[in-house]
Amino acid sequence: MNTAGIVSVSYIIATILFILALGGLSNPETARRGNWYGVIGMTIALVATILGVVTRHYEILLVALLIGGSIGIVLARRVQMTQMPELVAILHSLVGLAAVAVGFANFMDTSVHLAGAEKTIHDIETYLGILIGAVTFSGSIIAFGKLSGRISGSPLMLPARHWLNLLLLLGTFWFGYEFVVQSAAAGGMTPLIIMTVLALLFGIHMVMAIGGADMPVVVSMLNSYSGWAAAATGFMLGNDLLIVTGALVGSSGAILSYIMCRAMNRKFFAVIAGGFGTGGGSSAKGAEDQDQGEVIPIDALETAELLSNAKEVMIIPGYGMAVAQAQHTVFEITKTLREKGVNVRFGIHPVAGRMPGHMNVLLAEARVPYDIVFEMDEINEDFPDVDVSVVIGANDIVNPSALTDPNSPIAGMPVLECWKGKVSIVLKRSMATGYAGVQNPLFFLENTRMLFGDAKTTLDEVLKAL
Repeated sequence: MNTAGIVSVSYIIATILFILALGGLSNPETARRGNWYGVIGMTIALVATILGVVTRHYEILLVALLIGGSIGIVLARRVQMTQMPELVAILHSLVGLAAVAVGFANFMDTSVHLAGAEKTIHDIETYLGILIGAVTFSGSIIAFGKLSGRISGSPLMLPARHWLNLLLLLGTFWFGYEFVVQSAAAGGMTPLIIMTVLALLFGIHMVMAIGGADMPVVVSMLNSYSGWAAAATGFMLGNDLLIVTGALVGSSGAILSYIMCRAMNRKFFAVIAGGFGTGGGSSAKGAEDQDQGEVIPIDALETAELLSNAKEVMIIPGYGMAVAQAQHTVFEITKTLREKGVNVRFGIHPVAGRMPGHMNVLLAEARVPYDIVFEMDEINEDFPDVDVSVVIGANDIVNPSALTDPNSPIAGMPVLECWKGKVSIVLKRSMATGYAGVQNPLFFLENTRMLFGDAKTTLDEVLKAL
């Protein structure tokens, strides 16, 4: 078998492994195996490309691999679980940047001689690869800034922003036409550069206009964009593996974005239009200028007593649990209660945290058994039978106004209906609103108790009392 045949077979094997990886990642019990499928598939693809496709400059390639691999290892070892969303966002930006760099390098490659329809198609592939890559790069940088707190989570609402987006879109079409025409006459660099600048501005403006509460959708959306950028680059280079892998990532990211939007009762275009959610939360009267009543505080000892006397306990984690790094203490409490005969379960909202699956990853890290972790749709009807619901650092995903107040910004969003249980214990640092900037009537209900303080500290006290 010649070299081209070996590369093709290797790419087919890698593709199969990537599909198996996606299948494995769809279930927590097979996620580790799915990760290994992905690692092995990428290793095979990389080795086959280096040995079968690359023909020169191996020393430059090896240096790049060593630098990139070293940075990746250091980041993976140092990143905290609370920083995982921004890490994902910054990695998406690198995919976009790579697509832009490869697109320009391919366009400037004088060794490629094409003519007629074949050249036109190749120019369109190059143009699309750079366009999607530039939007992905700048949008992901802004998403990284918002998720890491370097940029405010408040949406930036410029006057006539929709018209601005339309003008940028029309501009990319026009310069695309100019690029194809000029490229046929051995030109085209000027419209390509102008389009790249427009695409970068579009990515910045698009994500800046999206509020903090929609960031889980943004992460999955950028994941999709990075996949389509890779697919476009694959067409540009004639690389079948890049096309297939990019299509897998792009389509799965798009499906995930749809799932996230459905979980928030939001339309995808409404998310892109922006405006939902703020950055840091506000005071109790900041979102709704009215007195909703008094809250009933509780201490760790009383919390432990309620949990010990319960038969059914539901734990609802939110981003506050991630910030406090309280997942390990939560597991110890869960283990202690289960040893006492208490049925403990976890209720996970699809958009809890800052990234799809964020809470699931945290609980898996703490070795919480998969069989007691349930999605919202699976357990929402069980709350009337729950004795104690423990809400750890969550706000918007347990807000009853989503169902009762048609004027609320989160009206219609499905939430975990913990208030239907006997008692809800809410762990919060203060009475600040959540990421959507909406006050939560749950805190003022008669069957709600507020346990104030750092979640890790207060849960450690609860564990000791148990």
